[in-house]
Amino acid sequence: MSVAARNKEPRTSTTSWRVRIALVVLTIAAVTTVFFTNRLLTDRFTETTRNRAELRLALYSGNLLSELRQSQIVPQLLARDPTLIGALNSQDYQQSTQRLISFVEEIGAANLILLDSDGRTVAATDRSRLGSNHRTASYFIDALRSNNTIFTVSEREAGGFSFIYSRRVAAGGDVLGVIAVEVDLQKFERAWAGISAAVLVTDSEGRIIMATEPRWRGRTEEEALARQTPQSAIERAIRATADWTALPPDAYLQGEGVMRLEARIPFRGWRMTSFTTYESVRERVNGVLALEIMGFAILLALAFYAMSRRSALRVALFARESAELRHLNIQLQREIAERKRVQEDLAQAEQTLEQSSKLAALGEMSAAVSHELNQPLAAMKTYLAGARLLLRRNRPDEALVSFGRIDDLIERMGAITRQLKSYARKGQDALSPVNMGDALASSLSMMEPQLRQRQVLINRVVPPEPIEVMGDRMRIEQVMVNLLRNAIDATKSEREPQVDIILSAGETATLTVRDNGPGIEDLDSLFEPFYTTKQPGDGVGLGLAISSGIVNDLGGRLVARNGQMGGAVFEMQLPVLGDEDTEGDNNKISAAE
Repeated sequence: MSVAARNKEPRTSTTSWRVRIALVVLTIAAVTTVFFTNRLLTDRFTETTRNRAELRLALYSGNLLSELRQSQIVPQLLARDPTLIGALNSQDYQQSTQRLISFVEEIGAANLILLDSDGRTVAATDRSRLGSNHRTASYFIDALRSNNTIFTVSEREAGGFSFIYSRRVAAGGDVLGVIAVEVDLQKFERAWAGISAAVLVTDSEGRIIMATEPRWRGRTEEEALARQTPQSAIERAIRATADWTALPPDAYLQGEGVMRLEARIPFRGWRMTSFTTYESVRERVNGVLALEIMGFAILLALAFYAMSRRSALRVALFARESAELRHLNIQLQREIAERKRVQEDLAQAEQTLEQSSKLAALGEMSAAVSHELNQPLAAMKTYLAGARLLLRRNRPDEALVSFGRIDDLIERMGAITRQLKSYARKGQDALSPVNMGDALASSLSMMEPQLRQRQVLINRVVPPEPIEVMGDRMRIEQVMVNLLRNAIDATKSEREPQVDIILSAGETATLTVRDNGPGIEDLDSLFEPFYTTKQPGDGVGLGLAISSGIVNDLGGRLVARNGQMGGAVFEMQLPVLGDEDTEGDNNKISAAE
């Protein structure tokens, strides 16, 4: 044996051991990296999925509650309709059905039904129900016995439930019949069916009244899940969680885990529950793990190849790394675009929730506005009768005076309706100078019917010079109306309710709203969404949260504290519009010209 052969054997043996040690180290590193990456990414993506599911559940419950509250006022308005009252008095219902059909599209209800005092259907938007008898129906009996609007959940013969608001129709102390409004909640079930989660709504007794699975309705949650599991969610969850990296579940269905979330709807003890799958979590985690495993596999292959072809490895390695970088760059760009899209969706959802809160407040003010409009209408009727009598007696000059008073009343009614229309509009995207005094006057004018009805003493202190800020007037007025509504609600238990409003300017434009109510118990949770101290049905706890978000978007802040003499104090602070801002706006206008 030659010396070269002897020297070659130890070198080959040493190289073999080095390769084995390198392979073992690489394998341990790969397993450790994949294990910890799986744990970290699983926790992170699971939390993201849970947050999205909680937000979706909050939006669903808010939309459902908004639909119920918007429909609650409809029976009260229809019960005062003179056409329907006249039809019940005269028992002439030829035009009643057409009258209800003209309302149903604008209201958005499933069906409108007019019942006489015997419970017989005399008018309905669904003509097939004409002549049917509802004498034993709970929504008819309870409405006759009560002076308020009654909400009833009744089970249909064909399956499912119907949700009905009913109110009795009376004139001159006599009960003429009942007007019933069937709320269309089936549209929410159809919308929920488009997502990869199962959703159900239970009443105070735990009975399922709405669900994405029709066979669940009328049963408890335990009975429904034992009978039929959601195909779109549970089967995917079984496939997603049956691998070697099972996620910690919130609930078990068919022996497999899914994420279960529950939210309380502030309406008659209702609750909403959703079952969300881990499919998206597993897909994202597995995608990253696949990239890591692929990377380690490439390194392992390169390690074997490096022992024989070190020179050729460098060129191939550079080309491979370049391709990986391009792939990662493309993947990073896609992830950035996806995050931008999610942020835009969240911003749009927040704007929709803000507008829903504004419309809910507008619905609460409608009763007081209706009372405020009835007085001018009664006065106009009196003036018209007097003018007719004066014209018959050939006294046109005095009749013109009556017509002038009627014109003033019409202007007053128009001012009220214009305020409501202006408040109902959405805010603008572009910011502009806003006069805080004018915005406060508009908000007080909008709240005037409620203030007059409650007999609240308003002390307003406004400086003579205008105070301007850069913002969106509609959104600023929404914050002012929310603060005034909270102050009025806080003084319900006071014999002499009083609200002090102070507008001042210093380093910031500050609007202070102080009431003489009981004050604030929990200041830390005051601006959190869905936190409220009101009774169920009086509010969902979104007004202050939305108001705080609006003020923050405009560069200010909204703070609250308890007054030294009692009551609550809210301060809205916004940056004052200075001369530099005004000159900048003028320069922009000049450049545009």
